[in-house]
Formats: sequence, C-alpha cells, structure tokens
Amino acid sequence: MIFLKTDDEIELLRQSNLLVGRTLAEVAKMIKPGVTTKQLDKVAEEFIRDHGAIPTFKGFPNPYGSPFPGTLCTSVNEQVVHGIPNDIPLKEGDIVSVDCGTFMNGFCGDSAYTFCVGEVDPEIVKLLKVTKESLYKGIENAVHGKRLGDIGYAIQQHCEAQSYGVVREFVGHGIGKEMHEDPPVPNCGRRGTGTLLKKGMCIAIEPMITMGNRQVVMEEDRWTIRTRDWKCAAHFEHTVAVGLGKADILSSFEFIEQVLGDKAI
Repeated sequence: MIFLKTDDEIELLRQSNLLVGRTLAEVAKMIKPGVTTKQLDKVAEEFIRDHGAIPTFKGFPNPYGSPFPGTLCTSVNEQVVHGIPNDIPLKEGDIVSVDCGTFMNGFCGDSAYTFCVGEVDPEIVKLLKVTKESLYKGIENAVHGKRLGDIGYAIQQHCEAQSYGVVREFVGHGIGKEMHEDPPVPNCGRRGTGTLLKKGMCIAIEPMITMGNRQVVMEEDRWTIRTRDWKCAAHFEHTVAVGLGKADILSSFEFIEQVLGDKAI
C-alpha cells in the first residue's frame, strides 16, 4: 500500500533526511587513504545518536542471513550496494559508496553518495558523474501525473547512452515511517508505464550503475552485492516528495559538497 504524506509529515521526513546529509558530510571529512570503513561507521553512528536519531540500517533484518551489523553501507570499488564496514584500509584510487539511514521524529531518512579516495582514474570519475546526473534526471520526472516508468526510463537512457550497466535486482523504494515502503522504484523502465505518481508520495531514488555489464552477485556475507565482472559501480540516492510540476528533494548533498569543495563529483 502506498501512503501519501501530509505537508507536516513531509517536513518531518525532511528533518530526518537532512540529518543523513549532515552525517555523510562528517564521513566525507574522514575519507582518505588508510582510513577503514569501520572507522567511518563509528563516526556516523555517534553523530546520528548525538542528534537524537537512530541509525536505521543497524540490525536491519536479512532474509538471507544475519541482520546488518553496521550504521552505514560502505561499498568499495566493484561492490554495488550493502557493503559491510570492515577493517580494510581504503587505498588511493578507490571509490566508496556510502549509504546512510536515520529514524527521527517517527520518520526515516535515506541517502547515498559515492566518494573518491585520493586521486581516482578519470574513467571511474566519469562513471560517478554520469550516475549522479542520472539521479537528477530521474528526480525531474518525480512529479504528479507522471509514472514510475518515466523515472526509470530517464535514468536508464542516460546511463546506457554511456555504455554503463543499470542494475535491475536492486531498486529504490517508497519511504516514510518505514525505511522501505511501496512502491518499488526501478532504475529502468518505459515512459508512461507503472504506478501513477501523486503529490505526497515520498520515494528514494537510487541509481546503481556499473562500468561493465549489469550482472551482480551476492558475496558470502549474504549482504554485499558486487559486479559479476569485478568492474566498479557507483550509487547515488536522494529521498524526494512527488510535487506538482517539480519534485521536492528532502535529502541534501550540499553539506557533503561543502566539505569536498572542488573535489566534489
């Protein structure tokens, strides 16, 4: 069932999502060669709890195995999504996708950003830029009267035009009092098809794009998803409220990009 949110509920969603943006900015301050993703996770959890919120990913149930052990999903290089924070130091030239969720005032926040670790191969940087661009192209279609297929089509066309793979098995989602609500939000589709978008629908749009083909596999930890061909993947995500004529972006990359400065994607 799809729950339409009131204006007051959307503002509560915005508060939780802005906290995600500020948390990712704290993480951005730390990302450099030699830092571990477990160190990033510790800082994120402390920051979220210090601001009166709960990290929603921690303890999240897994139909395939144990609950998620971290506050952040940290997916490095060929890892697409759901990477578990660990003690392996990040290296110069790596990329790391950091996905974060919060629960505050009864509503969830969810956003993701892919970071460069030091100097990264220009071809990989291009993947990140195109993936981020595709997110905003999807958001442009999150308006009352359009359909979910319009969002997926915009993302898919932009990325496949650059010969990138668009992951099908993992998608965006509705969001509100629960982290994952209806409807699923694919990153591919046909224009004019799918669920009708209505004002008050709140969805997380999150393109997961690969440098090679789109096939993915699950690692032995039963969480981490990586590319089958071991090529890099990027992941950017915003939570948005469907609006009349224009989507309302409830999360923010502004705090992150203030930290990154001219190194922002």
